[in-house]
Amino acid sequence: MLLLWVSVVATSALAAPAPGAGGQRRGAWPDAPNVVLVVSDSFDGRLTFYPGSQVVKLPFINFMKAHGTSFLNAYTNSPICCPSRAAMWSGLFTHLTESWNNFKGLDPNYTTWMDVMEKYGYRTQKFGKLDYTSGHHSISNRVEAWTRDVAFLLRQEGRPMVNLIPKKTKVRVMQRDWKSTDRAVNWLRKEGINYTQPFVLYLGLNLPHPYPSPSSGENFGSSTFHTSLYWLKKVSYDAIKIPKWSPLSEMHPIDYYSSYTKNCTGKFTEKEIKNIRAFYYAMCAETDAMLGEVILALRQLDLLRKTIVIYASDHGELAMEHRQFYKMSMYEASAHVPLLIMGPGIKANLQVSNVVSLVDIYPTMLDLSSDPDELTNIATKFPEVTYSLDQKLRSIINYPKVSASVHQYNKEEFIKWKQSIGENYSNVIANLRWHQDWLKEPRKYESAIDLWLKAHSDPKKFEQK
Repeated sequence: MLLLWVSVVATSALAAPAPGAGGQRRGAWPDAPNVVLVVSDSFDGRLTFYPGSQVVKLPFINFMKAHGTSFLNAYTNSPICCPSRAAMWSGLFTHLTESWNNFKGLDPNYTTWMDVMEKYGYRTQKFGKLDYTSGHHSISNRVEAWTRDVAFLLRQEGRPMVNLIPKKTKVRVMQRDWKSTDRAVNWLRKEGINYTQPFVLYLGLNLPHPYPSPSSGENFGSSTFHTSLYWLKKVSYDAIKIPKWSPLSEMHPIDYYSSYTKNCTGKFTEKEIKNIRAFYYAMCAETDAMLGEVILALRQLDLLRKTIVIYASDHGELAMEHRQFYKMSMYEASAHVPLLIMGPGIKANLQVSNVVSLVDIYPTMLDLSSDPDELTNIATKFPEVTYSLDQKLRSIINYPKVSASVHQYNKEEFIKWKQSIGENYSNVIANLRWHQDWLKEPRKYESAIDLWLKAHSDPKKFEQK
């Protein structure tokens, strides 16, 4: 949707006089609006409409709903940070960006939609979290992704927990995001307001992504839901739903693997689950306030009436649905994202039920209303529908070939990393998020790696004849 709108702007720009040395003046852009894009991390899109909207106060998201258009069925293209953002910034699906994990994104010199708009006269500025290019995140993060097919479990994350700042007046909890927000607002006040040509401003937020686990280091993820009493008071505890879980013995192997590595297979009381969800919603309220700072600044500077404002997120947050936190799943809580747009030419108070994604329409064929908790696998019950959907998917992408390419990529990257480590390889890998018994039986696990590397997976055999 965003890329479609950007293409319209770029097309209209082509008809304008060529920009001079000082850039294109607004006089030649009589109808070209400014654009402000705010992208948060891990925001469950279902909170932007009923009934999810009843659980936490989000005044500025509600403001955007009332003055613009909200998409009720917006989805991430890949429920993990870097791949999702690579798709959003490039306008390409994940099988085209080949962003398979948080280490592999776009080339730093890739031409994004913002680069295109800059080429045609827009002034551009970015603040905060980007995370769409290759080379970021920890060594553990990339190695564990490459070796996903090896027959052992990862060491568990820190158990999901809550951490409360007991101050009713503590507003700025996520200091890094507030700093980015302040920089964006100051830029609007000092530079954006003075430009004679339209501008594009991007603000990336880390919230409401969980915080790093205490004293865990980079290899053990982020499992702490952290907020203050100020934000917790924005949450309606009575409206918090305790999600249903399948028994561990009945979970799909992929779900069990995720629950285990996320340290969610132990016992949780209803109070623990409700608190984790409440703290997550409070973190969403703080996110909404940062969005609000930008909207208020635009209004105060008389820029709101000539600015397109877009709010979205890279993916959602499970918040203990399906016995998990984080994302990395195509369940609704993880894959459903907010997408709201307001500004000149955008219809007010309009809710669009069409299925869209951060890069394009996200096709879906089934209504899961008889199974709102997504606990029943109906693929085997409807083989004809399953086959039809599989054929539709194959008409878009040869996914067995893509999957084989991913496996081959994982092996090649792991081999290069292993060679760079040298003889110290086993000691290094044992201290990443690996099986807890690696140091006790290093030969056993080294052998498992060797067997995995020898297994042949040639993408060419999946070429369509």
